[in-house]
Amino acid sequence: MFSYRHAFHAGSHADILKHLTLIHLVSYLQEKPVALTMVDTHAGAGIYNLQDGFAAVSKEAEGGIFRLLKYQEAGNPIPQSIQTYLDCIQSENSSGEMNTYPGSPFILARMLRPQDRLKLFELHPKEIDILRHNVGELSCAKQIDVYDVDSFKRLKGLLPPPSRRGLILIDPSYEDKQDYRHLEIALEEAMQRFPTGCYAIWYPMLARRESAELPDRLKKICTTHKRSWLHTELRVENTPGERRLQASGMFIINPPWTLEKNLAEALPIITKALSVGNGAQYLLKSFEAKN
Repeated sequence: MFSYRHAFHAGSHADILKHLTLIHLVSYLQEKPVALTMVDTHAGAGIYNLQDGFAAVSKEAEGGIFRLLKYQEAGNPIPQSIQTYLDCIQSENSSGEMNTYPGSPFILARMLRPQDRLKLFELHPKEIDILRHNVGELSCAKQIDVYDVDSFKRLKGLLPPPSRRGLILIDPSYEDKQDYRHLEIALEEAMQRFPTGCYAIWYPMLARRESAELPDRLKKICTTHKRSWLHTELRVENTPGERRLQASGMFIINPPWTLEKNLAEALPIITKALSVGNGAQYLLKSFEAKN
């Protein structure tokens, strides 16, 4: 189960969808001065070198962040939400070149206010050491807790946060098919303890029954707890037999009212910029629960 490394997918189209959404969620939740607790259940190493190691082998960034930058450099207009995302990524590259890509932990860490806290989980025996080292280099390291335990089992113990304001990113690799079941169990437990939290679930769109069924299963959980949701997917190509990931999705529980408008502006541009062939498309749906 430990063959998966986040670095293989650093800067990919899936990262763009995940991080574009994540940045907006944090920005909205920080509009109030109350402390915000953020959790990343599968943190990885935190930040990645795109010119070396696993990222250089997979070259997924070429079809993701590099392609998006080329689209912008060609003079194509982009909405503010995409510019904010690009500014966040480029802030890790002081040379002006795109050599480094921040994962979710570093994006969240850079957005921490003095009153906020960040909880990171990682089980991979090599990734956890790299993560601890990388976090230790941050000026806000004292605001960050790193756990080498199973987040699916420990998540409920962190909820609800003292301030009752929290953002929980759940983004396992799904390398193990049991991750789908573990996610549902952990989410149910979390919702029972902290139903008003904002939950952001990322998933790959694979030719696997568990993957195809996940959005509907998440919607059922929302129905049970009478919670609003937003569901978005991004497909950059539709090439039969191609082994690389062609699409992924985000499912947000208790989304801010501004998120749908934000994504409605960004997704057509992202889809156009990253498309391969004629199969690129996006999905954006939402449901507002009536309490």
